[in-house]
Amino acid sequence: MLTGLEDITVATVVMIVLAGLAAGWIDAVVGGGGLLQLPVLLMVPGISPVQALATNKMGSVFGTTTSAVTYYRRVHPDLRTALPMAGVALVGSFCGAIVATLLPAEVIKPVIVLALVGVAVFTAARPQLGRDTGLRYEGRRHLAVAIVIGLVIGFYDGLLGPGTGTFLVIALVAILGYDFLQGSAKAKIVNLATNLGAIAFFLPSGHVLLGLGLILGAANMVGGYVGARMAVQRGAGFIRVVFLIVVFVLIARLGYDLLLGR
Repeated sequence: MLTGLEDITVATVVMIVLAGLAAGWIDAVVGGGGLLQLPVLLMVPGISPVQALATNKMGSVFGTTTSAVTYYRRVHPDLRTALPMAGVALVGSFCGAIVATLLPAEVIKPVIVLALVGVAVFTAARPQLGRDTGLRYEGRRHLAVAIVIGLVIGFYDGLLGPGTGTFLVIALVAILGYDFLQGSAKAKIVNLATNLGAIAFFLPSGHVLLGLGLILGAANMVGGYVGARMAVQRGAGFIRVVFLIVVFVLIARLGYDLLLGR
């Protein structure tokens, strides 16, 4: 069985480590690190798209765990919203991972690009968005909206992945009304659950390349720790700027894939 280490070169391993470091940092701040990791993993000889997605999830679990703990210790996000949202996201991600083995990504990519364009325009046009927390819903309605967000984005993460953390942040900020720092802190807890949900399917089914997953995980942990500390220190304004940059890069990357028919 391919473990992900037999046939790859030292140069490829180095690229995987660098991609893992950068992706861990990006994921910790605004999400979207899979944009870097997946293309590098697809360079591994003999790897399939499903194996690349599964191995990416394994690496991301380490990074999101590190950043989620760092955010929790420094920002203290309200778990009454984050934990129920994470629970349904885990289930949604598990279901999405099952569908990922059956449905070609090309079916969804055009929809994702359009959604990202809308997110970019909406965020850029509202400079005050996410600077301060002003919740738009209260009580059970707030929780219900959070659960729907967690389920939908969790399913997407298991199915495709790139941009999940970005979608979580913008949903928590634009729909629920959190500032970017609180939104990012909660998004890490939910994103950890979506990664675990996908791994719960991919690992027993043998799609994860364990050697590469552990290397990627170690790099993600370092990047995630540095990114989370930087986001906490620099605040919502810094996160907003990085968020817009990542969204535009995601649009460019997925749009390029569409033009090439990939």
